[in-house]
Amino acid sequence: MTLDLLIRNATLPDGRKGQDIAVQGGRIAEVRPGVEGEAARVIDAGGHLVAPPFVDIHFHMDATLSLGLPRLNESGTLLEGIALWGELKPLLTHEAVVERALRYCDMAVTQGLLAIRSHVDVCDDRLLAVDALLEVKRRVAPYLDLQLVAFPQDGYYRSPGAIENLKRALDKGVDVVGGIPHFERSMADGTASVRALCEIAAERGLRVDMHCDETDDPLSRHIETLAYETQRLGLGGRVAGSHLTSMHSMDNYYVSKLLPLMAEAGVAAIANPLINIVIQGRHDTYPKRRGMTRIPEMRGQGILCAFGHDCVMDPWYSLGSGDMLDVAHMAVHVGQMTSRDAMGFCFDAVTKNPAAIMGLEGYGLEPGCNADFVLLQARDPIDAIRLKATRLAVVRRGRVIAETPARLPRLSIEGRPASVDPTVAT
Repeated sequence: MTLDLLIRNATLPDGRKGQDIAVQGGRIAEVRPGVEGEAARVIDAGGHLVAPPFVDIHFHMDATLSLGLPRLNESGTLLEGIALWGELKPLLTHEAVVERALRYCDMAVTQGLLAIRSHVDVCDDRLLAVDALLEVKRRVAPYLDLQLVAFPQDGYYRSPGAIENLKRALDKGVDVVGGIPHFERSMADGTASVRALCEIAAERGLRVDMHCDETDDPLSRHIETLAYETQRLGLGGRVAGSHLTSMHSMDNYYVSKLLPLMAEAGVAAIANPLINIVIQGRHDTYPKRRGMTRIPEMRGQGILCAFGHDCVMDPWYSLGSGDMLDVAHMAVHVGQMTSRDAMGFCFDAVTKNPAAIMGLEGYGLEPGCNADFVLLQARDPIDAIRLKATRLAVVRRGRVIAETPARLPRLSIEGRPASVDPTVAT
């Protein structure tokens, strides 16, 4: 039998070298040295890293690539971004949202990003963005897994119509229940919203992903309620708290109680390093808080942690390129996660950890898994983060869907090499 694809001489994230990856029928058939047989296409990895695809567990695709519409966020703050999104929503059209989202998905695929969880605002009574992203989900399904979160951006109780709109969005086929308790008008309303939203998820058998405590206020403690409701309703393994930036400002004694509660309940944590460090700490002079939540401490408690990109060229963030290695690179620095083990974790936090939170089936590099992977111009995961490595080939269900030439800068200096291999450390 002729294989569909054969990757030779690959290095895997777990350190195995000289591995061949055989693909047949859209799935991985073998992973071992010296696979024999013919293949429709053979790629020599040359010892470079083959990894499962990147996964963005937290994104806002309804707003992506809308930078400058209807105006720019001059302050760069979260609150102006929210106000700006409120100005843009009435101007959105179905076609424009679809077109921008598809362009972003094109960018994502070239970066080896083949699964995205996107929050979609349900506070517009038209549910225009919901319908648009459901269309996008259908259209990109052959090459990208798109999971949608019903997100009451302006508050589940605070925004008129949000309660019914969220149910309508779920009825239309949105996958995950979202929330934003810290944006309600009171702590009590925030607590009530967590309870109500978790009950909806439990009734419908859905996952939960809440924007939780995205603030510098150490008294914003809705993650405690989320952990409680997760345990009360038996939702362990299906719930994630996103951002959790208030934890950066909480006192250590309270956190020492909170983290075991999260671990016991089975609540995952999602940080968004690029956004958290530029949005948070805006009221500080010096010292300035970093903003990103306590990822190393959460790891120590066995809490499943992952990183999201959050925004790309939208009302909240004017930068970004869909590169999850950029996200991991920032996390290494802002979280001071520079041990070999911690840097390896940061690679996992943009690959297998978010895949687990999303519940992706067939994800990985073992026989029987979907033949979805990316060939990186790097020797190992740490090298990939260091270099923000070029994606030499992106494979979806055994078919190469994106390729980028290797980065080999040329030199014209007498007595020096003609080119520089960036994977060789000096």
